[in-house]
Amino acid sequence: MSGGVAAASGEKGSGTTKTPADFLKSIRGRTVVVKLNSGVDYRGILACLDGYMNIAMEQTEEYVNGQLKNKYGDAFIRGNNVLYISTTNDGPKL
Repeated sequence: MSGGVAAASGEKGSGTTKTPADFLKSIRGRTVVVKLNSGVDYRGILACLDGYMNIAMEQTEEYVNGQLKNKYGDAFIRGNNVLYISTTNDGPKL
């Protein structure tokens, strides 16, 4: 894995594969968890991201050791701090 992003693969036998770039495009507008190298998690709606993995989020919550610490309307995370991005099942795609 390069850049700390896990590739999501297509269904078995479907003959399609999904690149990391395809995955990242597909999760815009969805609720995600962004884990930082420091261990802090940010959960919110992925507004946008760029090729450097800089991330803009909306309705963001900050979790430290699993405990909610802060809530932010908007948050910007510098890409070099990102360990991974994960989708959640906590809401519809906007």
